[in-house]
Amino acid sequence: MRSKIVAGNWKMNLSQSEAKQLCKEVNSLNIGSGIEVYIFPPMLYASDCKALATNIKVGAQNAYPKDSGAYTGEVSMWQLKEAGIAAVLIGHSERREYFGEDNALLKNKLEAALAHGIKPFFCCGEPLEIRQNGTFLEYVKSQLEESVFHLPASEFEKVVLAYEPIWAIGTGQTASTEQAEEMHAAIRSWVEEKYGKEIAENTAILYGGSCNPGNAQALFACENVDGGLIGGASLKAADFSVLVAEETWTILN
Repeated sequence: MRSKIVAGNWKMNLSQSEAKQLCKEVNSLNIGSGIEVYIFPPMLYASDCKALATNIKVGAQNAYPKDSGAYTGEVSMWQLKEAGIAAVLIGHSERREYFGEDNALLKNKLEAALAHGIKPFFCCGEPLEIRQNGTFLEYVKSQLEESVFHLPASEFEKVVLAYEPIWAIGTGQTASTEQAEEMHAAIRSWVEEKYGKEIAENTAILYGGSCNPGNAQALFACENVDGGLIGGASLKAADFSVLVAEETWTILN
């Protein structure tokens, strides 16, 4: 059975006291059986959250592939490991768009995370113009081929994939269940082509496009959707509680 994962990406939000309070609230939620919960707070608050998290895991929103050196403003995978951080987001659409991170850099980040035992959540997805011109499958496949599919099977098995329809992030739009399932099924088929059926069946693929309490049940019921990378709905414990609840995963599954 592949993992069921709900991961909250807090992005550049919250004060220190707010982050600690939210972490406490999420940590105390009634989490459904077999559901893994991660939070990705701003880097400044990661250690605070790590000290408070007993039922959930804490990740970082970004890190640099070099272990150390003259890279002002960056934090390395090695430093995340030293701080006890469990996971890292790699390739989020905002990093690609605003900071110019390309597939080659993301490949290096992925390798560095794995080398230090940090669980990578690798994000892929298409912008609106690619969705509209109909080449979205080819676009996402190329992201995986250029950054991920070079890994040996033993390393790939440690990676969580997250599909982000960029046109549905922070816009209030959400991919339909049919659109989400189409892409998730395609991603799993590409993994199977590269690594075989068993690894494909065990790969967790999360949906990351404006997932919220109102649509989570339908999305999580899709055969190839294994959870969510949650943005805005992760900033309120009451909203997040719905996404990690047993009922959300069992009513339609």
